[in-house]
Amino acid sequence: MIWAVLAVVLGGVAVAVQAPINAALGRELGAIVPAAAVSFGLGFVILVAVAGLTGQAGAFLKLGSAPGWMLIGGFLGATYVLSATWGVAQLGVVTMVAALVLGQMAAAMVIDATGILGMAAREVSLQRIASAGLVAAGLVLSRL
Repeated sequence: MIWAVLAVVLGGVAVAVQAPINAALGRELGAIVPAAAVSFGLGFVILVAVAGLTGQAGAFLKLGSAPGWMLIGGFLGATYVLSATWGVAQLGVVTMVAALVLGQMAAAMVIDATGILGMAAREVSLQRIASAGLVAAGLVLSRL
């Protein structure tokens, strides 16, 4: 479990660093949507290459049989990249990340409670609700 936590923490570092880099590219280009598209496009190319290098490229051939709702992840990812690219310039990195984590926790609790999107239902305990409350408090404190 510790390796999974460390991997996700590293992903969190990437999120915090990605947004200001994308915002800087947006300033350089004079537009945030193309900057977000470049970020997304480069990520796409890298992931396709990794799939090929790890012997997973054949899985792309199964996309036609996947239910349509499973493909909305790309839209959601683009929404994140665009909102973070815009938001980091408005809020700063700490506040943007706090808002991002609060949104993630709220959605995660709904997913855990209902078991939607193919996930197993899990209890949403008072402790888990309190953890989201602490993130919300951190969001407020980041703006003081």
